Amino acid sequence: MKIVAIIQARMGSSRLPRKVLSDIAGRTMIDRIIERVSAASLINEIVVATSLSEDDDVLVEHVLAGGAARVFRGSMDDVLSRYYESARLHGATHIVRITADDPLKDPQIIDRAVRLLLEDTSLAYCSNTITPTFPEGLDVEAFTFTALETAHREAQLPSEREHVTPYIWKNSALFKALNFVHDTELQDWRWTVDKPQDLEFMQHVYTQFQDQPLVPYQAVIKWLESNPHIRLLNADTIRNEGYFKSLKSEEK
Repeated sequence: MKIVAIIQARMGSSRLPRKVLSDIAGRTMIDRIIERVSAASLINEIVVATSLSEDDDVLVEHVLAGGAARVFRGSMDDVLSRYYESARLHGATHIVRITADDPLKDPQIIDRAVRLLLEDTSLAYCSNTITPTFPEGLDVEAFTFTALETAHREAQLPSEREHVTPYIWKNSALFKALNFVHDTELQDWRWTVDKPQDLEFMQHVYTQFQDQPLVPYQAVIKWLESNPHIRLLNADTIRNEGYFKSLKSEEK
């Protein structure tokens, strides 16, 4: 058994170019994500999966220089293919999907998703995203290589190829899935980076916890409850905006 966390990342971003190498209180966003994923006890290997574009050369060099993650390069737009080929190459039996715009990804949540997936061998997929209750940016999806292989072979819609897992969690007759929830509903809180105000939010959080790069998400929640003006800096964006944009384009 081998559990591989695959971080999808690339330099291109229409709203915030080069955001994965943005500085957040003294460290790049991708380095903060790799550090936090590395702290998950059930992850055996971390792979940053990026594209073949020359624009991503600088990202590849940066990740390899850091030495904490491997790199795979594949299709820019067919991210499902990028995941499948990366998982196959690295011998993954189980995969954790990580997006490179979430610098507060929490090792506790990663381990929880993996543990639940492993405890029930009938499960193909486990996440906290089917019915979201955690802040956006704490999303974690864990799934089997068999499920990923089937999705790679069968998924046809652009939204299914771009966002990796929709074919799995939309087809409950084919894949047994489990969703776990937070004890309070915080799905409207935004802890992801896609716009300048998101980056401003992260600067405030990491400056506050500058001596705790692995600060638990519960401590961040408690601090934001006492500082609601920080939380409201980027509260005007709908959750999963990119996925809904993909669905809308398929209607045309």
